[in-house]
Amino acid sequence: MSLFQLILVAIIQGITEFLPISSSGHLILLPSLTGLDDQGLAIDVAVHVGTLGAVILYFWTDVKQALIGLPKALTGRMDTPQSRLALSLIIATIPTVVAGAILHTTGLSHAMRSVAVIGWTMLGFGLLLYWMDQRGAQTKKAEDWGPKDAVIMGLWQVLALIPGTSRSGITITGARQLGYTREDGARIAMLMSIPTILASGALLSLDVIREADAQLAKDGAIAAIFAFFSALLALSLMMRLLRSVSFTPYVIYRVILGVILLTIAYG
Repeated sequence: MSLFQLILVAIIQGITEFLPISSSGHLILLPSLTGLDDQGLAIDVAVHVGTLGAVILYFWTDVKQALIGLPKALTGRMDTPQSRLALSLIIATIPTVVAGAILHTTGLSHAMRSVAVIGWTMLGFGLLLYWMDQRGAQTKKAEDWGPKDAVIMGLWQVLALIPGTSRSGITITGARQLGYTREDGARIAMLMSIPTILASGALLSLDVIREADAQLAKDGAIAAIFAFFSALLALSLMMRLLRSVSFTPYVIYRVILGVILLTIAYG
C-alpha cells in the first residue's frame, strides 16, 4: 500500500471515529468510490489502535477513575463513583461484543458493506440524531450515568455494527434520548468507545496475526500514528464546539452524503 493511501486512511479514520458521521462507513466507501485497493484488516486494526490512544489521552482523568474502580466493579460492588463508572462501561459493552461476535462468525458483517446500506444508515440515523437532539431534555450529567442507562445505551450501540450508522453518533443519540446534555452525552459515548474498540480490535487481531509480516507492521505503525493525531484534533474540536453548537452540522453532512450515496446505489 502506498504511503499516500496509508495516510489518507489514517486521517479519515481519525477524523470520523469520534464525530457522529461513521468512520467504518467512510473507510468502506473509500475503495468503493475511488478505485483504491481495500486497506485490509491489518490497517483497520492499526488505525483503531491510533484512535484508541487518542480517546484515552483526551479523557485520561475519566479513564484513570474507571481503572481505579475496576477491581470493585468486577465483583459487582458499586460503593464508589469509580466502581460505578467501571461497571457501567462493562455493562454497556457486553451487547455489542455479543452481537459483533455473531455477525463476525456468520459473515453477516461483510454482507452489509454496501453503498446502499451506508446511504440508508447515513440518512436515517442522521435524522434520528437530529430528532433526539432537538426534543431531548438536558437534565442529566455524566455523573448521573449508571448501570440502568448503561444497558440502554449499550443496546443503542449495537446498531453501530451496521456500516454507516456511526458508533459515536448512535450512542450520542441514545444519551440525548435519556436526557443527557450534549457535552456530557458525548463524553459518555467517547468513554464507551474505549472498551468497544479494545474488544473489536482483539477480535480482528486474531485474523491479522495470520498475515502479519515486517512491511505490514511498518505500514500499521505509520497508519496508527496519523490516526492518533487526527483523532485527537477532531475529538478536541468537537468537544469544544458542543459547548455552543448542536449536532445539526453533522446531521446536515450525513443527510447530504446519504442522498448522494443512495443516488449512486440506485441510479
